[in-house]
Amino acid sequence: MIDFPNCKINLGLRILRKRKDGYHDLETIFYPLPFYDIIEVIAPGINLLEKKTIEQQRFFFEFTSSGIPVPGDVKDNLCIKALNLIRNDFPHLLAVQIQLHKVIPTGAGLGGGSADAAFTLVLLNKLFELHLSTEQLIGYALKLGSDCPFFILNNPALASGRGEILEPITLDLSTYKFILVNPGIHINTGEAFNEISPRLPALPIKDIISKPIHTWKNELINDFEKIVFRNHQEIEIIKNKLYEFGALYASMSGSGSTVYGIFEKKNLMRLNFPLHYMVKELSG
Repeated sequence: MIDFPNCKINLGLRILRKRKDGYHDLETIFYPLPFYDIIEVIAPGINLLEKKTIEQQRFFFEFTSSGIPVPGDVKDNLCIKALNLIRNDFPHLLAVQIQLHKVIPTGAGLGGGSADAAFTLVLLNKLFELHLSTEQLIGYALKLGSDCPFFILNNPALASGRGEILEPITLDLSTYKFILVNPGIHINTGEAFNEISPRLPALPIKDIISKPIHTWKNELINDFEKIVFRNHQEIEIIKNKLYEFGALYASMSGSGSTVYGIFEKKNLMRLNFPLHYMVKELSG
């Protein structure tokens, strides 16, 4: 069984306060875009398992990854953590093979790893007919990461709390095109949070995005930009260039390092970013 985990961008990202549990309350809008990884979940055939005991068959799994390298120990991959979460509650679950092809850059503010984890949960649910509800899948996803629940729903949503409280919103940007630019810089989200100074915004994000896109520039703010731009000036240069090319709105997504611009579809700009940058043009 195969599926295509997509990325998301953040429209605005305000860090409101630090909580007693060490997390931060935030406000942002998650918006899905058609930029995909590929993930396949397979129940292995008998030939692979016939030499294993019943106990070995139950806990057997095989994980392979291709495409963009995923940093860290393979056992820490969110797809494997998703499998282990499900197995905790379904010990009868048979052996599983997971194949992941990474296209969405890691550590880029696009939620690729979270999407892979959420889609793994959905595929396991379908493949093994576990009959988990959407609410149950969201519960599992939250244990994997604050933005994982979004990818279970995968529609535009206002996110609050740690990012796990989702309010569906009506926001259709399909008449625009998006340019995503990633310079290949990996941003440590934890370190970025340590440098943040929480504060309440003058206007809620929900009010700002109800206005025309050309008004967003001075009001729809990502609080991480000031920190990331200070440490990585080339990311700020990307944002400025997108405005030079005619973006109606440009911003860093999440804690970076991807920057996106929203353009009129009729805008036929000639981009001139360095060759090693990832540059993607997507429909809204």
